[in-house]
Amino acid sequence: MREAVEIRFGGYGPATTSFSRSLKFIGDGLEARFGDRVDVKYVWNIMDLGYRGEDILWLVESGVLTVGYQSSSYLTDRVPELGFVDLPFLFSNNDDARTAIDGALGRFLTKTIEDRINYRILGYFENGFRHISNRLRPVRTPADLVGMRIRVLPSDVQARTFELLGAVPLKMDLTEALAGVVDGSLDAQENPLANTVTYGVHAYHRYHTLSNHFYISRPIFSHRDSVDAWPEDIRAAMYDLTRQATAFQRNLAEKEARDAYKEIEKEGGEFVNLTEAENAAFADAVKPQYHEARRDFGGDAFRLIGR
Repeated sequence: MREAVEIRFGGYGPATTSFSRSLKFIGDGLEARFGDRVDVKYVWNIMDLGYRGEDILWLVESGVLTVGYQSSSYLTDRVPELGFVDLPFLFSNNDDARTAIDGALGRFLTKTIEDRINYRILGYFENGFRHISNRLRPVRTPADLVGMRIRVLPSDVQARTFELLGAVPLKMDLTEALAGVVDGSLDAQENPLANTVTYGVHAYHRYHTLSNHFYISRPIFSHRDSVDAWPEDIRAAMYDLTRQATAFQRNLAEKEARDAYKEIEKEGGEFVNLTEAENAAFADAVKPQYHEARRDFGGDAFRLIGR
């Protein structure tokens, strides 16, 4: 009897999140198709084992884990082209963003990542549009952010966005950010509502501005050497099930966002719904980034999304 193919899925959130449930969707599908030809196991939250959130990157690249996910911003130091999708207000809505990620832009991102890192990119989960939460005051204009210490993902593009908005951006891993939220050394953070609730930030931040400033995907990356060595039918099934899991995760994410909104209200949080003019003020403040992006990334990336 041939030895079972070991597949170790890993993440950095509870088993109840859309990301964890979608990994389970893939694993269940593999077990249903191949039975004892596969040996599937999960580590839902590597932070429970003392790792940092960003450690998922090397854990998969080295083969300790087989499959993981992480926001694309965490890879911008090694794949600078990923900074393009960190641009603020790049997409107007979920449909536009999904069309781009499922199409030419996603294919471009996959190639650039695989050219530089020991991954096979299986697909892209949706981390969705991000919003600003803080402990100090309602934020309706860029002026309300002036001097506010805000955690951003480890992306120069994201840090530049909040510099232009007047805040003090601090690039840090999730583990450090959560400690800063609790002890008050951070004034603000930005995340999808579901993440804000998943990590308990809403217990410390009263003010939540629905800014929709970034749309972030989470590449589903796998250990290249392992995947390339699998039998063809298992490898093909992994890609097929990941495509199905992506649609599954997006539907879950939409419900998570609605549930998180209610949970934040229940905790006493206050929402700021920006008017069209207020949204425009944020977009105007970061316009210099688009000139910088055309200089840094060239026009090809913009053409991939029809801009």
